[in-house]
Amino acid sequence: MRPRDIPNALCVLRMLLVAPVVWLLLAGEYAWVLVVFFLAGFTDGLDGFLAKRFDWRSRLGGILDPLADKLLLVTSFLTLGYIGLAPVWLLIMVVARDVIIVSGATAYRFLIGIFQASPTLVSKANSALQLLYVLAAVADAGFGIPGRPVVNVIGYAVLATTVVSGIDYMVTWGLRAWRVRHPT
Repeated sequence: MRPRDIPNALCVLRMLLVAPVVWLLLAGEYAWVLVVFFLAGFTDGLDGFLAKRFDWRSRLGGILDPLADKLLLVTSFLTLGYIGLAPVWLLIMVVARDVIIVSGATAYRFLIGIFQASPTLVSKANSALQLLYVLAAVADAGFGIPGRPVVNVIGYAVLATTVVSGIDYMVTWGLRAWRVRHPT
């Protein structure tokens, strides 16, 4: 393995950490969930740092990194919903947004052409809040902190940014498709 492949290897490692997170959640081992989740977060930060610092960016890394992030977050949300630590309505909204985005990107690709999607500020806020929600829900289940009211507030913030970022993506892609189909 070449040094420039390290960021991609870290993305693959993050994907492999999804299974232990799910298993540990199902087993109620919340302290270990937090340890593995923080390890996954560390690999995310490290792969991004290495890719930027040493210009080890690659097309594969551009696919693997967001895929690893989504896989970890969506799987965590599904598992939290299954074990009763996340409300069904929040789970539905988070998963529905991602399904709509992937469906829209696929439709755009086949109907219009290649579209370079870059995350918006609200989308980054949504991802950060989803991560915070998972950590808060797990910490609350395992240690009683930060408390269910705080977890609920974070959940409503996730809901708000999920809706706004989903609408933002649809409007952005819709306008770009319109411009391609109707050039001035």
